[in-house]
Amino acid sequence: MTLAMSWEEWTSHDAVGLAERVRSGELTPAELARQAAAGIAKTNPSLSAVVEVFEDVVADPLSDGLDPAGPFAGVPFLMKDLGPTLKGRLQEQGSLFMRGNRPAADAWLTGRMRKAGLNLMGRTTTPEFGVCSSAENPAIYVTRNPWHTDYTTCGSSAGTAAMVAAGAVPLSHATDGGGSIRIPAGFNGNIGLKASRGVFSIAPNLSDISGFVSTQGCQSRSVRDTAAFVDACRGGAPGEFMPYWATPEPYTQLIKRDPGRLRIALSHEWGDYRATPAIVVELEKAGRFLEGLGHHVDWALPEADLRAAFAAQTTCYISNFAQVIAGFLETRGLQRPPEGLIEPMNIRIWEAGKDMSYAERYRMQAVFNSTARAFGAFFEEWDIILTPITALPTPKIGATEYLTISDNPDVRDWFGNLWKFFAYTPLSNLCGIPGLSMPMGRQESGLPFGIQAQARQAGDGLLLQLAAQIERAIGGRWNDGRRPPVHVTAT
Repeated sequence: MTLAMSWEEWTSHDAVGLAERVRSGELTPAELARQAAAGIAKTNPSLSAVVEVFEDVVADPLSDGLDPAGPFAGVPFLMKDLGPTLKGRLQEQGSLFMRGNRPAADAWLTGRMRKAGLNLMGRTTTPEFGVCSSAENPAIYVTRNPWHTDYTTCGSSAGTAAMVAAGAVPLSHATDGGGSIRIPAGFNGNIGLKASRGVFSIAPNLSDISGFVSTQGCQSRSVRDTAAFVDACRGGAPGEFMPYWATPEPYTQLIKRDPGRLRIALSHEWGDYRATPAIVVELEKAGRFLEGLGHHVDWALPEADLRAAFAAQTTCYISNFAQVIAGFLETRGLQRPPEGLIEPMNIRIWEAGKDMSYAERYRMQAVFNSTARAFGAFFEEWDIILTPITALPTPKIGATEYLTISDNPDVRDWFGNLWKFFAYTPLSNLCGIPGLSMPMGRQESGLPFGIQAQARQAGDGLLLQLAAQIERAIGGRWNDGRRPPVHVTAT
């Protein structure tokens, strides 16, 4: 197959840059789709990151509702195999139980993405139902990190992280219920924004009231791509439980200006959890860099009961996922999850949460409220809090203690083990505040490491402004300009 450009040229463009070339008449959406499909074919055998390529929209990008007049003008885009549905296309959610599942309708956000000009051309891997830290069930697939294939991408937006890092596509869909955009972005050298509550709709099947912690988004390799995605895809569907807020200025314009001098707090001591010394060094380096940009940086932490917050977050996950699984069982007339088709920890989560009382959920919501108020008060004094993306380094493939194939008999102990690792991302989901992972650090293994910035609710634009300032200061060379060994440019 003759491609429209070399791989060096392809990866020199972000999505906004590719869209500009389509609008100028230099390239067509079909040429972009063929190039992305070739990139997937080149890298996926090593990574197991893409479940399916939609050959019909590779051949004809306009055949499935893409609006070529949208800002992305036909840029290829992969969908995590979880979240927004595509009518008639498989969505199997990383689960043997969901094999053959074809939703009957598009989700609201699916339509927003197509109107934005994104060519939804395939599915990427996720752990079962998005519950655990890695897309790593040997019976289905094992997604590997393009920086070193002995390591996991983490998740749950696993395949998206690998494909963006490997250069196959410039941006890709992701979801985040506790760090699932930001953590894999951080471990794969990408940019990952978890937006505030009230930005991306999860209609029609859930709302920000029933979903509580989960949101949608993307991973990218440039700040302006993430900004453009938010600008084009945000907004509520008819019948939302809460108003969806808008920004007075598009983020794509806002990020062209540096923010003013910011009050930036550093922290890695969250309740019972601490980062490793090597990770603290990376956080301190990021803090010094931001001081060099003129910002005020010091150590500080919200005055919240973080132990209670993590306990409430655990209750939320157990009850939410139990009801998701119960819904799947009901549609098939089953009384309990079939062993061998649903992973062991997810069966235990269903058992622990299927009969949870409203009283327990009410206590959970009370802690959500007190925690969000504490973070709100903190952001009256500080503009941003900067943390590592995780407290521990990226695990190697096979670290089953973090997976839903784990044999841990205690659900709450299993979640507690996750929090020791993923200490810094879940509470932004609880509070509904934005969090942004930026590829500013490096692990002792050589893998990238994300530094996370969080801000007050609706502070998404400020996070993107800061990231754009950093991006300009480093000449666009995230990850020190390094590329992973598994990459479309590799020979």
